[in-house]
Amino acid sequence: MSEARSNGAHDVLPFTLIHLMKGVIDRETSPVVWQGLMQCTAQVRDHVGVIGLELTFDEAEGYAYLRQRPEVEGETSFPRLVPRRQLGYSVSLLLALLRRRLAEADANSGDTQLVLTRGEIHDLVRHLSRDASNEARQADRLDRDIDRIVELGFLRQIRRDADTFEVRRILAAFVNAQWLSEFDQRLAAYAAHARSKQDTAEDA
Repeated sequence: MSEARSNGAHDVLPFTLIHLMKGVIDRETSPVVWQGLMQCTAQVRDHVGVIGLELTFDEAEGYAYLRQRPEVEGETSFPRLVPRRQLGYSVSLLLALLRRRLAEADANSGDTQLVLTRGEIHDLVRHLSRDASNEARQADRLDRDIDRIVELGFLRQIRRDADTFEVRRILAAFVNAQWLSEFDQRLAAYAAHARSKQDTAEDA
């Protein structure tokens, strides 16, 4: 019998809060914790609100996490409990490309799961660079970026094949529609940035 099922009903709230404090709860990978959250959603919101947090809970997509509540003028300001994630430029770009690929998959098929190979993820970025002389170095960097995104929980390795990944739907909560609508401008900025770096290297 699992830990959650062996506990009494009065233990569901602390059990759920502890898991939320650790990170994202996913319905598919943590069904017992998810069921606990379904039982005590209102109590969770009340408890975390006391310490300046709010629950983001998307039942349709199957994920939940805590985030810092936006500051409101005149209200008590709490120390930040949820740290801001500082992401490098290449990781941020790859996240945006994965988010756009997820949006395209949603628009073109009824499949709720997007699965990409490592090679397909590399291809998302490769066409943005005109520098073919450093393909090996670029591939190594992309592999590091993929590992970082797995750590962040936006990609999940499919166990039977380490080079195949599921794009987690929680990514949509972090790269929103407005950001995505400005994506072409951001890509143009990235292309200019990449050209500038290459030109500098060639002049050195």
